[in-house]
Amino acid sequence: MSPLADNVILLSAVLLLIGVLSTKFSTKFGMPSLVLFIAAGMILSHFIYFNNASLTQIAGIFALIIILFEGGMQTSMRDIRPVIVPALSLSTIGVLLTTGIVGLFAKLILDVPWAESLLFGAIVGSTDAAAVFSVLGGKNIDKRITSTLEAESGSNDPMAVFLTVSLIEWILQPDMALWSLIFSFIWEMGIGLVLGFVLAKLAVFLINKINLESSGLYPVMAIGFAVLTYGVAAQIHSSGLLAVYVLGLVMGNSKLIYHRTIMSFNHGFAWMMQIAMFILLGLLVFPQELVNIAWQGLLLSFILMVVARPIGVYLSLLFAKFSFREKTLISWAGLRGAVPIVLATYPLLAGLPQGRLFFNVVFFVVLTSAVIQGTTISPLASRLKLVGKHSPALSLMELVALGKTDSEINHIRIDEYMPIAKRQISDLELPTDILFTAIIRNNQIVAPHGNTVIEPGDTLYVLSPKSKSEMMQALFRTQ
Repeated sequence: MSPLADNVILLSAVLLLIGVLSTKFSTKFGMPSLVLFIAAGMILSHFIYFNNASLTQIAGIFALIIILFEGGMQTSMRDIRPVIVPALSLSTIGVLLTTGIVGLFAKLILDVPWAESLLFGAIVGSTDAAAVFSVLGGKNIDKRITSTLEAESGSNDPMAVFLTVSLIEWILQPDMALWSLIFSFIWEMGIGLVLGFVLAKLAVFLINKINLESSGLYPVMAIGFAVLTYGVAAQIHSSGLLAVYVLGLVMGNSKLIYHRTIMSFNHGFAWMMQIAMFILLGLLVFPQELVNIAWQGLLLSFILMVVARPIGVYLSLLFAKFSFREKTLISWAGLRGAVPIVLATYPLLAGLPQGRLFFNVVFFVVLTSAVIQGTTISPLASRLKLVGKHSPALSLMELVALGKTDSEINHIRIDEYMPIAKRQISDLELPTDILFTAIIRNNQIVAPHGNTVIEPGDTLYVLSPKSKSEMMQALFRTQ
């Protein structure tokens, strides 16, 4: 093997290990790990020259596919159903308002033409799924708020991509008709939604029916469907990111064998893609260029956090049933991350004169969002008294569906409105082939016995035949 190949392999291993170890420090100091990923990339940029925007865009899009797919799979439809309307309002009206307000200030601060200033607003207009999922994942914030933020971050990326691409086309072709953009928006979102749903149903059917030799192939098959969904959507000029998020959402809320294996694989893969994405950002940043636009970048970041995002949230949630305190937390939790980085490569590749300027300013936006907002979300939630009543359940074991047998193991979080809640196991009169194997209560494993009472908040592990799926669902169906 050539020395170059050996060096690339060694460097990749070092980068991955730095990325993984940095998450330990980020947890200890309360700082989002993406900041340390960026720092690692900036340090390496002193030793490695990297200025390939095209490769960064390809890697970024692939990373977004994995991140959005994983985010969709871990999102519960039961949690987001009550907040789907405000989340969609945030992901459309909110993004438009943020784009316009940031574009106005970008015009004044960066002294660029109107079309270019709005383009910058579109690039930073959406929240980032990777940043939101990673920051909120371990926080005990009210579930209604986290569900809204997760649904928003998963669904507003297509809007930001559409605005960015449309504005670049408008800059390059000023005589473009407005009606064609409106038709394009309807087509992209509508077809993306339908395509994601259809391919999700196909994926669930095939994964449940096919009998592969190794359980490790099922997660690979799921990722293959995610990439296929984006590719097909791109070929028919629809929103690939929306299609991928819908794919993950439908698959994650469907009855799927090896569900936990697929989820665990996706989670690790998404982390790896985040590490790669933010290290690439650090490599693409040249510190000598940042010095010249530092005050503009910091000022625009400040305006985005305390002016544009709050106005976008308050106006788009004007008729939603959120209190002022809840809207305040939602506006502060609008983290920016991988999406602006990927979108910032579009003007570079289009050859726009402001492309490099926009990329450097995006660096400040992402960095300040992670450092300032990411580290203060949890304290702000506590101050606003929006912390959840129960700590997130910690699963201390991993039980996987037995795909090659007629039985399966499921884990269910007990809700107080379920028929099974607050009852002794012996009173349930379960068939002999349905066994409660473990209960996780207050982060402790409880061995279930006949006189054990199932409490709300428990996570219950159940071994049962697949043929009795309907009976299982009746036990755990919320009344």
